[in-house]
Amino acid sequence: MPRDSNVVRMESIPRSLCSGSGYCFTYTGVECLRVASYGLQSTHPTSSLWVAQTVRGMELRGSGMVELSEGERERKADVMAAAGQKVVLITGCSTGIGLKIAVLLAKDEKQRYHVIATMRDLKKKDKLVEAAGDAYDKTLSLLPLDVCSDESVKQCLNSVKGRHIDVLINNAGIGLVGPVESISMEDMKKVFETNFFGVIRMIKEVMPDMKRRRSGHIIVMSSAMGLQGVIFNDVYAASKFAMEGFCESLAVQLLKFNITLSMIEPGPVHTEFEMKMIEDVSQKEYPGADPDTIHYFKNVYLPSSVDVFQTLGQSPDDIAKCTKKVIEASSPRFRNLTNPLYTPIVALKMADETGGLSVRAFYHMLFNLGGLMHISMTALKYLTCGCLRSRTISPN
Repeated sequence: MPRDSNVVRMESIPRSLCSGSGYCFTYTGVECLRVASYGLQSTHPTSSLWVAQTVRGMELRGSGMVELSEGERERKADVMAAAGQKVVLITGCSTGIGLKIAVLLAKDEKQRYHVIATMRDLKKKDKLVEAAGDAYDKTLSLLPLDVCSDESVKQCLNSVKGRHIDVLINNAGIGLVGPVESISMEDMKKVFETNFFGVIRMIKEVMPDMKRRRSGHIIVMSSAMGLQGVIFNDVYAASKFAMEGFCESLAVQLLKFNITLSMIEPGPVHTEFEMKMIEDVSQKEYPGADPDTIHYFKNVYLPSSVDVFQTLGQSPDDIAKCTKKVIEASSPRFRNLTNPLYTPIVALKMADETGGLSVRAFYHMLFNLGGLMHISMTALKYLTCGCLRSRTISPN
C-alpha cells in the first residue's frame, strides 16, 4: 500500500498485543492500534477487534473505525515502540540541539529507537516534522510537554505505554546573560525552574519505572559552564553547576539499580537562539548596573563572546552525534565534554585546588589581552593535545 494512500483495508483479527511500528491506546475500554502502512503482526490472541491497516491513525467509534486528525493523534496516542526498539524521550525539540538529536535517532539506519520528541507548543513543530521526513509518525512521535509544569510532565509520561522510557534526554533549557545587578530575581528563578527543577521533574517521573526494570539511561544536557563559570553568565552557570552536583550525587545511587546517568557538556554552540540572544542583549538597557560594568559587558565581553563562538563553536549536529555516541557506548561516561578545545580550560581548574589559577587566567584573557583574544582562542587549539582530546566525546 502506498504511504500516501487514502485506501483503508479493514480486517477482523484477534485482539492482541501487537509487534511492529505503531501506537496503542484505549478508547472506551477497547484497545485499538494504529500502525504504519507496512502492517502489523498479531500475538497473544484474546478476542476479536476491528483494526484498520493504514498509514494514518484510526479510532473505534460506534461500530466502525474513524481516522484521527493529526492533532488528535498527538494528544491521544500512547506511544508503543516496535519490538527491540528503545523508547527515547527528548525535551525541548522545537529547534537546535533537541531537534537534531530527535531527527538523528529517528533516522537511525537500524531503526533501533522510537523517539518521543516533546516541546511546550506543538504549533512550533514544523521544523522538526520537515527535518524528520519519512521518520515522522513511524520512528518519531510528538507530545506536548512543559518541564516547568508538574501536571504537564505527568500527562506526557502517562501518554507513553506503560510509562516505559529507556532513554531520557533532558535537553530543554534557557539562557540568561548580563550584569547581575540588572537581572530581576524573577528572571533568575525562571532559569532555575527550567534548567534545574525541570530536569528534576523529568527524572522523578521516569526513575521509579527504571528502578523496577533495573534498566535505563538518563542523559542531561549540561554545559562546560557547569564545570567552569564564565563572566556575565553567573546565573546560567549557577543553574548548570547545580545540575552537575545533583547528578553527581544521584549517579551513585542509580548505579545500584543498573541505571546510567550521563552529562553532555558542550562549550559554545552555534544556534539561532544563541546568536539572537547576543544581538538582543547588546541593545538592551541595564538599569541598576554602573557605567563601567555596562561598558565591560557590551564592549569587552560581548565582542569576545562572538569571537569564542566563531573560533571554538560547534554545531547542533555535532552535539547530536556526541549524544548518540554516549547512548550507544558499551560503558557510557558520566561526564562528556563535546569540544576538545575546552579541555585546557577545564584542566586549568582541576590543576589548582585553590581556584585562583582559572580565575586569573580568565581575567587576563578578557581584560588584558584585548585585541589578542582571537589569538588566544587559536592558541587553545594547539594546547589541545591528543591526550586531552581523548577525554572528550568527539562528534567525528
